[in-house]
Amino acid sequence: MVRPAGPTEAQRTQWNEQGYLVIEQAIQGDELHRLQDAFNDWADRCKSNWLDRVAAGEVAATYYDIPNVLEKDELFINLVDHPSYYGLLKAFTDDQLLFQGPQARTVPPWPVSYSGWHPDVPRSNPLHIKVQVYVTDVEPRTGEFAYVPGSHKPDAGPYFKVHRSESMPGHKTFPGTAGTAIIFNSYGWHAAMDNHTDIPRKSIILIYEKRTPGRVDPSRFASIAHSCTTPERRALFCLEA
Repeated sequence: MVRPAGPTEAQRTQWNEQGYLVIEQAIQGDELHRLQDAFNDWADRCKSNWLDRVAAGEVAATYYDIPNVLEKDELFINLVDHPSYYGLLKAFTDDQLLFQGPQARTVPPWPVSYSGWHPDVPRSNPLHIKVQVYVTDVEPRTGEFAYVPGSHKPDAGPYFKVHRSESMPGHKTFPGTAGTAIIFNSYGWHAAMDNHTDIPRKSIILIYEKRTPGRVDPSRFASIAHSCTTPERRALFCLEA
């Protein structure tokens, strides 16, 4: 594994002040092509089950996730500690990084976003970070990720939910090419913008927290323990306290 790089001074300043970083070409070349093939294959295999659950009224029709995606292919596991952003995550959590779970998400074309403006957790929660990796190119108006820079700060706001996503004051949208990774502080207000095209948005969302004893659950990723052979990876995947 390539040694992960920590943040530059400029990256750390932007993270502290704005609450996000964009890593272009975080995944590229053959690795990106293999990831796209694996994502599309498993999304296709799981689609009929999702549609059955939509028809039964069990899940929403506005998005679907590949279930148990880490068990599907080693490629998905390797994204969790990918060297293009792993060193940044470790630095921002004072080397106390804990993985909470993935969402391998397809957002079908839909006139209204599945996700309005919101923070994921209150500031009383341990530092909560997400990394969104675009599996396909995400053009403007195709459900791209959006964030309100600076909204993660304790003295920011107040912010209110708006009727139309584009009406949120001060927001920034993040179109990007396949392989782009967006790291963001989940205290901040964010959303998926409306998709005004006939192109689904495909991305993988990786969820992390700053490690706290009460959040370590060795059973959570027991099914992939065979892929966690180093002490660092076992700690990252909650397999060791």
